[in-house]
Amino acid sequence: MCYVGVAKKCGKQEKGGYQEVLKISLEAMMRAEREEHNKLQGDMSNGYRYRKTFGQGKILELQVPRSRRGNFYPIILGLLRDQEEECRKMAFSLYGAGLTTEQVGNIFGEIYGKRYSTSQVSRMFEYARSDVQAWLNRPLEPYYPIILIDATFIYTRRLDHVSKEAYYTILGVRKDRTREVLAIVNFPTESAQAWEEVFIGLKNRGMEETGLVVCDSLSSIENAIWKQFPGTEIQLCTIHLQRNVQKRIKPKDKSEVAEDLKDVFRTGDRHDSKTRGWERWKKFCRKWERYYPSIGRMTEDRRYMLYFTYLDYDYRVQSMIYSTNWIERLNRDYKRTTRMRGALPSPEATILLLGYVAMTRSAYQRKLPKINYETTKLQWEE
Repeated sequence: MCYVGVAKKCGKQEKGGYQEVLKISLEAMMRAEREEHNKLQGDMSNGYRYRKTFGQGKILELQVPRSRRGNFYPIILGLLRDQEEECRKMAFSLYGAGLTTEQVGNIFGEIYGKRYSTSQVSRMFEYARSDVQAWLNRPLEPYYPIILIDATFIYTRRLDHVSKEAYYTILGVRKDRTREVLAIVNFPTESAQAWEEVFIGLKNRGMEETGLVVCDSLSSIENAIWKQFPGTEIQLCTIHLQRNVQKRIKPKDKSEVAEDLKDVFRTGDRHDSKTRGWERWKKFCRKWERYYPSIGRMTEDRRYMLYFTYLDYDYRVQSMIYSTNWIERLNRDYKRTTRMRGALPSPEATILLLGYVAMTRSAYQRKLPKINYETTKLQWEE
């Protein structure tokens, strides 16, 4: 009689008719399974518990049969649990694509007929938190031919205060020529001392050596690198240097200075060398120091030699290693994902989001072409 009543409702196309049939069917299957369980196990029925689950675009509240011994678990719940897992993954994919928790909740409301609060949506991300945390703590390979390091700054709430905090990212090029993010770490500010802690963390996870580190010109960064990875070659980002020079230049001179710098940091010339690059730099500084004395003083610091390390490498890979462009593209992906949210609620929530972006970057699975042309300084798999 119950089925007939529901069927009449469905015949009249009343809202929720299909869900009622689905609910009744699932509960009947679970009761039948419990009866079989009681016969085989000598157990007894012990009422019901309520369980909410997703079902064909709506939320279903099911009466799940219990047994007295408490060891009965309907098979159908395992299938429903898999469906819920997919829903949680979809929710976090939307969040990782740039939507806020409120927007995700609204979308789920349209799909499932029930609006989810921001706290409920956040709880749906529990599986993602464990996955991202496990990925960020995974063991590393002993050797990475190249690593690139950079920090990006994101508005983050800490206690009752919001400020821009530094999120340190290390991108590694593996021996098989694919790339992977090795670490994402938060410190309130960026410093060489904090970077050294990040390097220690890499070593604790199994990394022993790298051939080349590409980074910006943060004060004393080279000392932090050499302390943990002695003998590693360092390439300071030439793009950062060019931006720094342009900040000192009047607008009318910017285009000419840009052309001169393009010649200084040329790539792809098999006959070029680090010594020749340094000579071009000194010539550039002498030309412009009469108008901008601060540029002339740049030749007095031998640290600027680290901007020309790339010229000691095969001419066909120089354009890949003379800047931090690869990791800055990742930073732009970070910003695209976070810009809609204003301030992130905590450093943990920010790392969860950045970790998801880094984990799902499919471009890193493709092998880099030509990078293995440099065989003297870097080791590659055949």
